[in-house]
Amino acid sequence: MKAVYYEKFRATPTVETLPDPVPAPGGVVIKVEATGLCRSDHHGWMGHDPDIRLPHVPGHELAGTIAAVGKGVTRFREGERVTLPFVGGCGHCHECNSGNQQVCPDQFQPGFTAWGSFAQYVAIRYADTNLVRLPDAVDYVTAASLGCRFATAFRGLVDQARVQPGEWVAIHGCGGVGLSAVMIATAAGANVIAIDLNDERLALATSLGAVATINASTGDVVARVIEISNGGAHVSMDALGHPVTCFNSVANLRRRGRHSQVGLMLGENARASIPMNKVIAHELQVFGTHGMQAWRYDAMLEMILAGRISPRRLVGEEIALEDAPLALAGMDQATGAGISVITRF
Repeated sequence: MKAVYYEKFRATPTVETLPDPVPAPGGVVIKVEATGLCRSDHHGWMGHDPDIRLPHVPGHELAGTIAAVGKGVTRFREGERVTLPFVGGCGHCHECNSGNQQVCPDQFQPGFTAWGSFAQYVAIRYADTNLVRLPDAVDYVTAASLGCRFATAFRGLVDQARVQPGEWVAIHGCGGVGLSAVMIATAAGANVIAIDLNDERLALATSLGAVATINASTGDVVARVIEISNGGAHVSMDALGHPVTCFNSVANLRRRGRHSQVGLMLGENARASIPMNKVIAHELQVFGTHGMQAWRYDAMLEMILAGRISPRRLVGEEIALEDAPLALAGMDQATGAGISVITRF
């Protein structure tokens, strides 16, 4: 198979011909039809993720067809159209048995704990627990955009922060996660304030339903959110993963507000200060969000099929596998709106 491959962190990846994967017991091999480029892949390439062992094939947002089925798989068969969360549970530990596969201590993450989906084929473990069948009406590009950014934003807002109609929601950072969050919060009936440094992304946030935008370079973000929302956001999300956006997201909450941390805090940003005095005095709630379980995908898919959300609108560019190495290495410099998805292999 052809795959994006690197042997050293921060060295430009190449496209190589590698051995085709074979399914492990309980696992499958998927023929990749679409896979998204995510900032998490860039963090991994930078050496920020201790789970990655070199040499490596990145990629974790994927959709495709099952090409081979391993021994012991009972719920899926060859030829089925599937996707999966970027965090997969083992299916038998305490966390998995409680329905929380996204925090499984033996979790499987393509592109991190194993070779990923920037390839023609990818091997997936624990298939019965983690695969999601795709309705015929959901195309591969849409499905690939769900696996990390959209699903994580969905869980962060709907399951963790429990966003309600009429509430004010502040989204800090309008990359893929943030724009997904804008769309989801709007569909939930909330009033969204989108914050970013890039006017193109803020314009896209407006088109997706944000009722107000703030360019963070123009002044005090916390004060502006409190002013616009007449007292502070009920729910706020750091969709970027930076000490400044994390602090602002907590600080701009009204009393008993809920903060959802979705943006990864890695490398030099792994530790961030927050206004803990305000957390105590105002009884704020702080939630971490790490992916979403496969069994919760039905809720997202139902919203897509009903036309309430349209993840396809977040796709900015479809590229070839040969274009992925430079795109991956340059993600920290990318300023455009929309998600890049590999669709030509």
